[in-house]
Amino acid sequence: MNMSNENLYTNESCGSSAVLRRRDGLTILAIESSCDETSASVCVDGKILSNFIANQTVHEKYGGVVPELASRAHMQNIVPVVDTALKNAGYELNGIDAIAFTQAPGLIGSLLVGGEFAKSLALALDKPLIAVHHMQAHVLANLIDDPRPNFPFLCLTVSGGHTQIVLCESPTTMKVIGETIDDAAGEAFDKSAKLLGLPYPGGPLVDKYAQQGNPDRFKFPEPKIAGLNFSFSGLKTSILYFLQNAGTSNLFKEEFMATEEEKLSFIENNLADICASIQQRIVTILLNKVKKASLETGITDICLAGGVSANSGLRKDFVEMGKKNHWNTFIPAFQYCTDNAAMIAITGYHKYLAGQFADLTVSSTARAEW
Repeated sequence: MNMSNENLYTNESCGSSAVLRRRDGLTILAIESSCDETSASVCVDGKILSNFIANQTVHEKYGGVVPELASRAHMQNIVPVVDTALKNAGYELNGIDAIAFTQAPGLIGSLLVGGEFAKSLALALDKPLIAVHHMQAHVLANLIDDPRPNFPFLCLTVSGGHTQIVLCESPTTMKVIGETIDDAAGEAFDKSAKLLGLPYPGGPLVDKYAQQGNPDRFKFPEPKIAGLNFSFSGLKTSILYFLQNAGTSNLFKEEFMATEEEKLSFIENNLADICASIQQRIVTILLNKVKKASLETGITDICLAGGVSANSGLRKDFVEMGKKNHWNTFIPAFQYCTDNAAMIAITGYHKYLAGQFADLTVSSTARAEW
């Protein structure tokens, strides 16, 4: 890759003015487009200078992300999003050392927009290309700000599509030691919200109402899954029957069905307590497995990551469990929990240092092993 004299300087924003300064740091431009957020970030020597995200509101009326609409929105957003991230960081394209992008996993149409854009930029600018695994990036979001965990550490990674416990030995060496065998925790939150009649996205609304409710009011079962794996499909079924039965003592019996009016009245009168009870069970399922993983590995630096790590109940109970078990606990800032390019940038930075580059034949893929 060529390094022209143009790459030695870059504009640095300072209020309404800009100055030309010597660029002597490793600068990564990162692009994230795995689902319905288009995001770009600029990272210099592991420090995030900008992290811009364009959300897509078009999916709200459909009750979930529509893949075709998501990819179209990415095509509209990606140029202005990258331009804004560069401007916010005070950089121009000729000041970038490498381009990182989310290669997998995710919605294939969305991934292709970000991936092909990144490959085109790398080719046009003659810059190295770095392919990033989305879930590894969620883990490494814990390295963006101080305090940072020491290696090796464990990370509970929870999102709408994934629930995993990851053993992280270095920024580029990770192993999944526990994962869901069916549904993800984020899906359990969203499906519960849908059963309660809450609008999309429902997970944050469950969290909102839970903060006003009594988590001990209703009891839901914890699945007995061996090892460090998770299961949430049974919990979703028990919540469905609970609501169909309008909270009667016949909790899990299909024979008894409340009328629709009785069901809606029960939800309306008990919404906060129902949400708090559902949230508490999901959180305890997650944290009990993390405690087991810590005991089995002897590792006490424990991290949280992924979109569901923004949940207030999970964050609170995670920190409290850490204190009881003498863990060092780490949670990324809220802006780095949901899908964002800063986590792609920090991962790209470490992969650059390790010499892990991709060529222009790299393909985006909806699913990918670690």
